[in-house]
Amino acid sequence: MGLFEKLSNELIDIIEWLDDSRHTLVWRFPRYHNEIKNGAQLIVRPGQMAVFVHRGQIADVFEPGSYTLTADNLPILSTLQGWKYGFNSPFRSEVYFVSTRQVTDLKWGTPNPIMLRDPDFGPIRLRAFGTYALKATDPKALLQELVGTDQELETDEITELMRAMIVSSMADLLGKEQIAALDLASNYRGLSESLRKHVAEQIDDEYGLDIPQLIIVNISLPEEVEKALDTRSSMGVIGDMNTFQQYQMGKAMTAAAENPSGGGAAEGMGLGMGFAMANKMVQQPGIGGGAFGAAPPPPPPIVQWHIYANGKQQGPVPFDKLAGAIQSGNLEKSAHVWTAGMEGWAPAGEVPALAAYFSNQAPPPPPPPGT
Repeated sequence: MGLFEKLSNELIDIIEWLDDSRHTLVWRFPRYHNEIKNGAQLIVRPGQMAVFVHRGQIADVFEPGSYTLTADNLPILSTLQGWKYGFNSPFRSEVYFVSTRQVTDLKWGTPNPIMLRDPDFGPIRLRAFGTYALKATDPKALLQELVGTDQELETDEITELMRAMIVSSMADLLGKEQIAALDLASNYRGLSESLRKHVAEQIDDEYGLDIPQLIIVNISLPEEVEKALDTRSSMGVIGDMNTFQQYQMGKAMTAAAENPSGGGAAEGMGLGMGFAMANKMVQQPGIGGGAFGAAPPPPPPIVQWHIYANGKQQGPVPFDKLAGAIQSGNLEKSAHVWTAGMEGWAPAGEVPALAAYFSNQAPPPPPPPGT
């Protein structure tokens, strides 16, 4: 300290704090050797309190106002220094100014996700963040617990402590309330107030601080869970997937038809999508194959026939081959046949199912030309 500054400090008899920052909680008035003159002026502005500290002991506290320092308004300090009939100038004492206004726009957030058991999703991880305001309510507790011998105390020095307390209280609150993750957004206001009260109870008596405001801005799910919820919401908006697919195929067919540059490829694509769309429609209830889209019945069993001609037995052969042999003239009416349901062997010409094929035999080949 230079000689001029030292002399200036000794001549100054006004003690005040002109705060030009918004995040300073406590500031110590600088005075050479902490010497204060008899009759000095103390100015405490709105949103401030002044605390006199003598040899580590907190003495008198002044609220906003203007004071002339004498033994009358420094009763505790007078007792500590043994002033019986006033004091001679100067006397030594540290003067701390404490800001009692709200320090706003402070941030908090969860550095790590909070693990919870959700009734809809099971075990999940949640992150949360928000803002809060801080205010000093008890200068003595604040000086004893947080300031010590520091020149000043900024909010940055206690934000880590505040964040830890808020996050810890947030985890306890969410576990106690057991609100479903999808219902948290509608409960932000109530959760914010409960969280504020919980934290305020911890810091009021111990640190002389209060949280006038605490706001939960957002509680978020992990990114992969949010993507799954978006997919689920999209499916809910679409509704019937089959109808949506038909709509998409119809749009694609219209686009292909309106694109003359597509050529045969576009026509083929449109034809393929047309078949796919028709197949989708046939598969729908009440359209295409039967009432309510029922599956067709199984095909009838193949009837097998046995043949006895020229002393030899042949078969079994299906009916279509038997009919073909009759039409081609390879099987005569006198040949005996039998199939399931007949009492015994019978000539083929006398079997009602085969008689018609003998009358419709193929004609003989035409005569050669020129005859």
